[in-house]
Amino acid sequence: MSTKYQGILDVGEWQEITPDWKPASPNRPAARRLSYLRRLTRPFKPTLSLSWSSSTRISEKMRSTAYLDGLRGFASLLVYWHHHQLWAHSATHQTQNFEDAFGYDGKYYFAAFHGIRTFFSGGHYAVSTFFVISGYVLSAKPLSLIQDQEYVKLGDNVASALFRRWLRLYLPLIVVTFLYMTSWHIFGLWAVNAQRKDNWKDELRSWYFEFKNFSFLYNQGGDPWFSYQFHSWSIQIEFKGSIVIYSCLLAFSRLTRNARLLCQLILIFYFMYVADGWYAAMFISGMLLCDLDLLAAKNELPRIFSKLQPAKSFIFHHLLVLSIYLGGVPSVTSDISRLKGSRGWYYLSCLKPQAVFDYKWFYLFWAAIFLVSSTPHIPWLKRFFETRPCQHLGRISFGLYLVHGPILWTLGDRLYTATGWYQEAQLEHLSQWVNMLKLPKIGPLGLELSFLAPQIILLPLTLWIAEIFTRLVDKPSVRFAQRLYRRLLPGPIRT
Repeated sequence: MSTKYQGILDVGEWQEITPDWKPASPNRPAARRLSYLRRLTRPFKPTLSLSWSSSTRISEKMRSTAYLDGLRGFASLLVYWHHHQLWAHSATHQTQNFEDAFGYDGKYYFAAFHGIRTFFSGGHYAVSTFFVISGYVLSAKPLSLIQDQEYVKLGDNVASALFRRWLRLYLPLIVVTFLYMTSWHIFGLWAVNAQRKDNWKDELRSWYFEFKNFSFLYNQGGDPWFSYQFHSWSIQIEFKGSIVIYSCLLAFSRLTRNARLLCQLILIFYFMYVADGWYAAMFISGMLLCDLDLLAAKNELPRIFSKLQPAKSFIFHHLLVLSIYLGGVPSVTSDISRLKGSRGWYYLSCLKPQAVFDYKWFYLFWAAIFLVSSTPHIPWLKRFFETRPCQHLGRISFGLYLVHGPILWTLGDRLYTATGWYQEAQLEHLSQWVNMLKLPKIGPLGLELSFLAPQIILLPLTLWIAEIFTRLVDKPSVRFAQRLYRRLLPGPIRT
């Protein structure tokens, strides 16, 4: 019998701990381990066997919010592609060509054209979408309880979620960075962005000191980056945004419907136009979208929305177009004068609030909101994100986000060096890889033969390792946090 589809709101990390919850049965552990290993021996099956069309059987069991899974998965793939583009093309000093506006300084590249640029440099657009989706899914269950006035259950739900959140975000990061830094000393790996210590013991000490500072929510000093995984800056933002969401849920829980919606709008305005809290504005925007969706399902939306109903299709299709345009905001620097000098951005640059330091987050804020809000109302787009490949990417998205960096910095760097993408550091430390399989850099920017060839190995390998990481680390981390919280509850509540 087929298993029930698991959407983004179905997995345990988003749900409350119910009284009838029980740990997995301890019977036949050896058989379970063997079955687990057999599943890992089918590495490419989840990816290669997927059809681009959703079957009727699957779509019948798919929740209405399953598109969020696919959107998150597709966004994680954009992050992967963006990082690979910048990494390889830094060898030819072409990274600015991806993130500058089309036509800036007389340069007209297909990869920088409006809309098309999303598929080459859409990493920041994708991360902003992550934040809005997180605000949506973190508040989904609590908001449903608020609307039903189940305040006791709301307290239990938020308490459980808040207890588990740090563990859910940082345990996988601990594992991937520990293995990455250990590999330097076991295999003698060299990575261009690594400052390897003389021995593993010193490396472990450095890793620990840096991680404890990075993972502290209120840390006000030092570098905001974690040098053992530079891409993990967004995990720190995820945790901060989660605290904002849980605080707002409790603060607004007893308010009337209109007062609650108004307070969310006021906070969004505050974080974007008064204080430089762009990430908090993204999270609360996701919360607001979720609140409106839940109200719409009960036909309890404020009356103003009923007046917009006849133009709904027109509105959301135009919001999608605006999202794609704003999502391609030039982001080479945070200098607004450079944006003003970019074709198609002069008048838009005048909209930037004084409070926002890095202007790109203001435009990406709107781009992400428009994308998440319009997707469920555009049938063809929603169906795309509900396809099996997008759903699979959504399931492994956190693993893909964490492992693609170390793979890029080790194997990826060597393969790109072999096909002709290298700098002085690679000439010095990877001399045996230089031009080993040199290929011509023919083709448009971002689609050169020598760039695409390494993807034959790198893309499926990264997806496979992300699959393994999801099974062995990510999901067990979620279950560990659930069980730990359950064990620490008083006896009457636990039973």
